[in-house]
Amino acid sequence: MRHQSHSKTSLFLCLLLLFMTACTMSQQPIGNPEAPYPPTEPPAVGDIYHLPTGVKVTADQMNSAIADARIIYVGETHDNPAAHRLELQVLKTVAERYPGQVSLGLEMFNHKQQAVLNEWVTGQLSEKEFLKKSDWYSVWTQDFAYYREILNYARDHQIPVIGLNVTKQLRRKVGMTDLAALDEETRAQLPEMDMNDQYQRAMSKAIYADHSQGDKMLDGFMRIQTLWDETMAESITRTLASKEPEHRMVVMAGGNHIRFGFGIPRRVYRRLPISYVLIGSKEIVIPKEKQDKLMNVDMPGFPMPPYDYLAYTEYESLPGERVKLGVRMKETDGKVVVEAVVPNSTADKAGILAGDIIITLNKVLIEDSFDLIYEVKQRVSGDQTTLVVEREGEQLKLDVTFIPLPKTKAHKK
Repeated sequence: MRHQSHSKTSLFLCLLLLFMTACTMSQQPIGNPEAPYPPTEPPAVGDIYHLPTGVKVTADQMNSAIADARIIYVGETHDNPAAHRLELQVLKTVAERYPGQVSLGLEMFNHKQQAVLNEWVTGQLSEKEFLKKSDWYSVWTQDFAYYREILNYARDHQIPVIGLNVTKQLRRKVGMTDLAALDEETRAQLPEMDMNDQYQRAMSKAIYADHSQGDKMLDGFMRIQTLWDETMAESITRTLASKEPEHRMVVMAGGNHIRFGFGIPRRVYRRLPISYVLIGSKEIVIPKEKQDKLMNVDMPGFPMPPYDYLAYTEYESLPGERVKLGVRMKETDGKVVVEAVVPNSTADKAGILAGDIIITLNKVLIEDSFDLIYEVKQRVSGDQTTLVVEREGEQLKLDVTFIPLPKTKAHKK
């Protein structure tokens, strides 16, 4: 009897050991870690889901829940107005709940533009002055119309706007040179850099999968991404560390800097462990004219939901078709001179010729290239106005009807 009992005990222990070993060896998760509770029906435009639980919520329910976090990250698609409406909705929610205790952090600006941002918020600059002083068209390049309502709201409600990003000059240096090979002055400008995030590397490799530049280009891209995220994380940390504990910050940046949390959020938490929430949007209706905007990337699976809250949207366009004048120009002796005209462009059809000096557009004096770019940016296809040029010492008044720029490789403004 004693021997039989001992045999049963040994068999039980062996089976238990095998079971425990099998559990330890099994690495396959149950379900999809990115969507542990997938929607029970196909999401529609306007739907919002809390991804960790799979619960569909209203905008009011989301807004009520998110405002308790110290940092509210919103990942955007830069050229989708629907994404920016979501950002504005979030900013309004937090600002109304914590008046005077909110800052807005933006990827689109860097620390060298901070003085101009301060002037904007305090109402010292017109929109045109702000864009010119901030060098918007060369630093960010996206149409300002995407961000106008957000920045107007910040100005109208005295919400400090913080430039989070790194300068183009530093980004270029880091992208071209290994960190160890950078000169001492450049290294002194760098934030603390964690280059070992496996998830960020996996995302970067996926983005570069269709490129043939090899590991050197991938390493450069990784350095830039890390510099970008670490700089923004440091800017956020510095801002919140200087504020009272009640202060909140809404951070708006491209989805790849926020999605899954390993871009900016994790790097902020390493420096300042405080509560945060991730919000993003996903385009599920893609109009034909937006099809070529989509990145063809086979992204790896990640072991976490991309956001806490995900809003489903249409990939929209700005109202009106964007236009350009269709000239290459230079500034000479304080004058804007046309160097070349794109065939079949707005300028060509209006009768503008190489060598013309542009005097006014829509009765606005053109004193430099920015004046012309800004005025053209206010137009859409079909708009009509007048343009005055000087040609061989004579001023000519030309009628202009703006049309989309024809497909061409010519350099144009």
